[in-house]
Amino acid sequence: MLEAGFAVEIDHVGIGRDLDVSAATIEGLLSSALHGHDQTKRRVVGILGIDVGGSGVKGAIVDTDSGELLSERVRIPTPSPATPDNIAAVVRDLVNELDYSGPVGCSFPTVVVDGRALTAGNIDEAWRGTAVDELFGEATGLEFVVHNDADVAGVAEMTLGAGRDLTGTVIMITIGTGLGSGVFYEGTLIPNIELGRMPGKDGDPIEFYAGDRARKVNDLNWSDWGERFNYFLQRAERVFTPTHFILGGGASKKLDKFSDKLDVRASIHVASFRNNAGIVGAAMAARDGGLQTTS
Repeated sequence: MLEAGFAVEIDHVGIGRDLDVSAATIEGLLSSALHGHDQTKRRVVGILGIDVGGSGVKGAIVDTDSGELLSERVRIPTPSPATPDNIAAVVRDLVNELDYSGPVGCSFPTVVVDGRALTAGNIDEAWRGTAVDELFGEATGLEFVVHNDADVAGVAEMTLGAGRDLTGTVIMITIGTGLGSGVFYEGTLIPNIELGRMPGKDGDPIEFYAGDRARKVNDLNWSDWGERFNYFLQRAERVFTPTHFILGGGASKKLDKFSDKLDVRASIHVASFRNNAGIVGAAMAARDGGLQTTS
């Protein structure tokens, strides 16, 4: 079992991401160490990050210094109904599958204050008022740190990814079942701003019109859906006048299929961690004992 905050020392000698290290390579590394070779080393601390979404619950063990995944990414479909007990059971199964013991960070698709869900978003209404950190802790026997999904994804990108050198107002948009948003001003997070819940053309939350679920339910091609997503970005830009948008979530991988439909003043960047930003940011929050709001 991987214990809390497990760590390994890795020499920078070209070991691949899959860590498929031969016995000869290991012997060479040990020989180098014994003979005092002065090679740069870094301490790699692996922490489990979990991203709870409307269609899937994903998790992996993360190197929180680089954002690299140290394990396979496990994905379990979100159960229906997505009640607290049902999601907690999936989280327990995911932890067990990764054979992990230690602090866990969780990216959660609602407004979250002090580990408690204040809204229901794209999951079951029973989540309103639920202490998510306590529920998942009881299900797994581990300590959980829980924050809004787009906020933790944004912190990952602003700290280690596409937002590292960006200034001014930066909005991270996660395109999934709905539309999540993490808003930063000069590197400081303004938490729990859910732009996807702005009223749309018909008065319903705009994510019902422009989220990826809307694309699938209405059988839209990427070009037609891109016009809807552009409408959302223009609304967000009218309210916040951002300097930059960072696009993450599953649909960001298809940006080339709808980028010609986007017409905003702000520059557009693709998230470095793509659909793993929530996992990475959640693990970072667990490492720090809470979300660091300044990158």
